[in-house]
Parts: sequence; structure tokens; C-alpha cells
Amino acid sequence: MSDNGHTKPVSRISISLPEDLLTELDHMVTERGFASRSHAVNDMLHQFLVEHKAVYGTDVMVGIITLFYDNSVTGLQKQLADLQFRYIAEVISSLHVHLIHNQTMEVILVQGPARKLQEIADEMTTKRGIISGRMQLTASVIPPIHPFGNEGEA
Repeated sequence: MSDNGHTKPVSRISISLPEDLLTELDHMVTERGFASRSHAVNDMLHQFLVEHKAVYGTDVMVGIITLFYDNSVTGLQKQLADLQFRYIAEVISSLHVHLIHNQTMEVILVQGPARKLQEIADEMTTKRGIISGRMQLTASVIPPIHPFGNEGEA
């Protein structure tokens, strides 16, 4: 279904798979509760295309950068805050939660060209004190929060 409640047109394709791959697909369809093989393949293909766009594309995408870090490392939190300010056009919001053993989990909502977001994620995840970091993107965008330039419109 599309966002407006109408069914999107579909095209049928045929694929050939080795028997062992088909068996694994059927097992996954059952385990995850997909309605059909087609639904499962559609989900996997969508994820693969999003990953492709994230690596090779210049499309504007939305996503999250998740960081786990040692908050006892001097200056790390300031460095991360400064990076978020420097990339204020791409960083929408962030949330950090203090964990046990001087660890913090920070989730940063980002939007922008995929390559630019990867550069930002790389710059954050390579800082001294970062335990692990990962970016996940999706092929979507956040609606404008404020109609800048349209003050006269209601």
C-alpha cells in the first residue's frame, strides 16, 4: 500500500534459485512471519537498494548514527557536540543515555546526501573513546519542520 491508502501497481518477475537457497528462504519466511516469499524478497531487495544508495548515491536520505563511547575520555563529549554543531544542516537531533561503567549511547538523527552523512559518521566513529559506531540510512526524508520563506502562507 502507498501512503495514501491506494495499492501501488506491481510487476511480476521470475527468478531461478539453487534448491538450498530456496530452502533457506522458505525457512526465513516462516521464522520471520512474512506473508509470502514475494513479501520477503521485496523486503530484502528494498534493504539492499537502500544500502546501495547509501554507498554509491547522492540522494538525500534520513538515518541514525548510533555511538557507544567511554564518557570518561577527556573532551570526547565536547568533540561530538562540536561536530554536531559544525554539521547543523545535516544533524536534526540527538539523544544520549548514560549507561553503566562510564559508557554512553548516543543516537543522532541525520538527513542529507548519503555520502556526506557517511563522512560525518566516519568522523564521529573514529574519535578516541568511541567503543563502536554505526550508521543506518533509509531512502526517505523528513518533512520540513518550518516553512521557511513561506511566512505569508497559512
